Amino acid sequence: MSAEPIRSGSEYDPTSWPEALRVPGFAGDTGEFANLSEADVRGSAYVGQRPADGGHASVAGTLPYQVATSHPEAPLFTGPYEERLEKVLSRYPDRQAALLPALHLAHELRGFLSPQTQDEVAERLQLPPAYVRGVATFYTMYNLAPVGKYLIQVCTNISCNLCGGDAVLESFLKHTGTDLGETSANGLWTVIEVECLGACGFPTAVQINERYFENVRPENVPAILERLV
Repeated sequence: MSAEPIRSGSEYDPTSWPEALRVPGFAGDTGEFANLSEADVRGSAYVGQRPADGGHASVAGTLPYQVATSHPEAPLFTGPYEERLEKVLSRYPDRQAALLPALHLAHELRGFLSPQTQDEVAERLQLPPAYVRGVATFYTMYNLAPVGKYLIQVCTNISCNLCGGDAVLESFLKHTGTDLGETSANGLWTVIEVECLGACGFPTAVQINERYFENVRPENVPAILERLV
């Protein structure tokens, strides 16, 4: 069966919705799935609270690690977080293979990977500290220094660049009152420029912590920031 075409002005036509319902960055608001809410598409309506112990072992190593709440002095592998690490270790043939999810866990808790944090991960996994340093510094997804509560990553690669990525980046810098790579005085915002976020069909793509915003235009930026705080 072919889907019935969306009629202009119908309840399924997103262009006829109130502005408040046409969420900037929500890629599910077009086509045959236009009747789904943002919560339906993102799964936020039913995923519930992320368990500190990681939940089932099959997903314990895949939880988002760039989150809004972090504690730089928090102990790493105690209580439910030790339980999560054990679940992660059970999924890999050796401890070296579990390094990335272990770094994810540390990053989630502390917000960035300091040299001390990297050493603690190395000790817990019985790996050479130099090896852990090499991995942590290779991947740009890990912050090696503190960032704001919300890390705003604006893609300016080819697709996003052609669709106004530079203007979106400037808008975020303007409305957060920051310079590129600096954290705002209130500790809320850090804005950086990044390469491809893998959402080339919905430029400009922006990643804020673990969440993607797509089809972002400069005029959308104030509303995006407002909904975060």
